[in-house]
Amino acid sequence: MSRPTGFYLHPSSPLHDTGWSHPEHQGRLRALASTVGKDLLTLHGHVEQRPSGESDDDDLLRVHTLEHLRRVRDACDAAETSGRIESLDSDTRVSSASWDAAVGSAGTAMAAVRDVHEGAIANAFVATRPPGHHATPTTPMGFCLFNNLAVAARWLQAEGRAERVLVVDWDVHHGNGTQDVFYDDATVYFLSLHQSPHYPGTGAASERGSGGGEGTTLNVPLPAGIPRTDYRERFTQSLATVLGDFDPDFVLVSAGFDCLAGDPLGGFVLEPSDLYGMTREIVELSERECGGRCVHFLEGGYDPKRLGQGTVAVIRALAGLDPPED
Repeated sequence: MSRPTGFYLHPSSPLHDTGWSHPEHQGRLRALASTVGKDLLTLHGHVEQRPSGESDDDDLLRVHTLEHLRRVRDACDAAETSGRIESLDSDTRVSSASWDAAVGSAGTAMAAVRDVHEGAIANAFVATRPPGHHATPTTPMGFCLFNNLAVAARWLQAEGRAERVLVVDWDVHHGNGTQDVFYDDATVYFLSLHQSPHYPGTGAASERGSGGGEGTTLNVPLPAGIPRTDYRERFTQSLATVLGDFDPDFVLVSAGFDCLAGDPLGGFVLEPSDLYGMTREIVELSERECGGRCVHFLEGGYDPKRLGQGTVAVIRALAGLDPPED
């Protein structure tokens, strides 16, 4: 029998409270879990919910500075003392539950890549919340506290389970934090397709890495409203470009669902069937290059209904099931 796809969700993640008026509110994960739950008849026997994990300071310090950790922890402690939501910046908020959610999401990201590497599951989707790809080594920002994907990548390397990691980021916003972590590192290739101009203002095509990592960053800025067929063509071409230069041991994906049509914070017009097709491309790539080892991590997606639909499409694609209808 073939190995199942793993689904991961840390129990503290739904408790991270940014306020209902905030785009990254608690209803996102509720909608995601509800939509996945309604698809259980199809997913049964093919997708397995797996235990979550935890991270400690040493895990986080492979990516972030000690001052970064202290800033997040102090804000969460202040929220617990005040009983209110506290702001790290104009976009990024925490509550008393946010520390457990953040370190739990990073730890669950590590658990997922461990389980895939050990062969317990074929591949995985991790419903990481808070999201992570805007968190730089020194700064929480853009709704992100810790860079979950980067923590998982560095854990793989520290444990000797992967030398070369390919990161694919299809969130509508450029993953500036992930780029910053790996910009001078030739062992991690960062590919991002994102809307431009758009927040956070980074991700120009000229940003290709520096020092030893020059040439292992590939940014593909795209205009709002780009036709779906054109986007998909650029996606396929970009993967081919990467594989011409890089031989990955593991593939990690920043799966942002704000690239779907109708998202309040994005201008792309993709449909869940596009994300299904893109995920199948990544699965097939990973099967050819690295034994099928790939893990998708939740990033953006601010229309809860569309987020749920997109997640089901990605999970079905990971499990090799038929796509849902758009």
